[in-house]
Amino acid sequence: MTPQGERKTVLVVDDAPANLHLVNQILHDTYKVRIATSGAKGLELAAGKPHPDLILLDVVMPGMDGYEVCSRLKSTPDTKDIPVIFLTGQTESAEETRGFEVGAVDYIHKPFSPSVVAARVQTHLALRETREQLERQLLAIQHEMETARQIQFSILPQSVPQTPGLDIAARYVPMTAVAGDFYDYAVIDRNRIGILVADVSGHGMPAALIASMMKIAFAAQSQHAADPVRVLTGLNEALIGKFQGHYVTAAYAVIDTAAQTLCYAGAGHPPLLLRDASGAMSALMENGLFLGAFPGVSYTAVEVPFRQGDWAVMYTDGIPEMMNPSEEQFGEPRLESYIGEHAKPRASDFIEGLLHHVYSWAGRAVEHEADDDVTVVAIHFAG
Repeated sequence: MTPQGERKTVLVVDDAPANLHLVNQILHDTYKVRIATSGAKGLELAAGKPHPDLILLDVVMPGMDGYEVCSRLKSTPDTKDIPVIFLTGQTESAEETRGFEVGAVDYIHKPFSPSVVAARVQTHLALRETREQLERQLLAIQHEMETARQIQFSILPQSVPQTPGLDIAARYVPMTAVAGDFYDYAVIDRNRIGILVADVSGHGMPAALIASMMKIAFAAQSQHAADPVRVLTGLNEALIGKFQGHYVTAAYAVIDTAAQTLCYAGAGHPPLLLRDASGAMSALMENGLFLGAFPGVSYTAVEVPFRQGDWAVMYTDGIPEMMNPSEEQFGEPRLESYIGEHAKPRASDFIEGLLHHVYSWAGRAVEHEADDDVTVVAIHFAG
């Protein structure tokens, strides 16, 4: 027999003394049994602490019947999760359906079978315990995911390095609590800055862990941050053999405001988009193989002029692959069109406008219901 302090409490609500006596006889050796002879008294006892673990509730009672009692229990936060089993002599399916609609979990029909009563009570108490255990585990997982989210955000740049003549802004929108996108900056000197954007295949914790590895791997490339080819080569070598079943696409650009140039290299990544002061668009697709899968990969870079009034936009594929309710992708042409027509005075305003446009086109709210992680970095050569 279970120790008294560990017994579950069963509340029996019935206006018939004979039924109360019989149920008490069946359950009292195993559970703590509390008794109410009316619906009002049952609600009072259910609201008291400690709350009962399960309620056996007669359907037909004077004044307040079982359906109303159950409805009130389910509408009250303190009692809504207590399982209710109806006690009834009725066998019509419509009556049983009504009971389930108001929140009951089961029925026990009269006249009572001791074995059936004991089995139903045991089953639903076990189910409640299992549900509560799962809820506790879910809360623990949610807490861990929130901690992981905070850690991942902490590895992203907390501010934008100040480079004379450049206005830079970035936005990172994870699909879930943690994500596989990553971006970072490398300050080379007063006039030069390197910008990395990367995207790990897949989603969730595995992708987030690999994205975290990018922070260390990128920091190790600081000595040759001015050379996009060496940066991507070094990243690939650092990631080889570190994971299976995933890969990383990346783009790295070095902007030199003194020479007014942009040097770019990619690794399986969407192209860098350029907009000149007149609104004309072009794309840099200088791509080698993605990172982390093949040793000895060679990368190449392209250098282009970057004049006052020009824009460069780096991003992950969560933007062009965003889909609307018709399952149509936003696509590169729409992205180029928006950038060409909607330059803003400030890079941060441009990014907010772009994300609002893309998510509105997809029929979604920014930061909700995304198909993929989204990262955007906008660079304006303000002069």
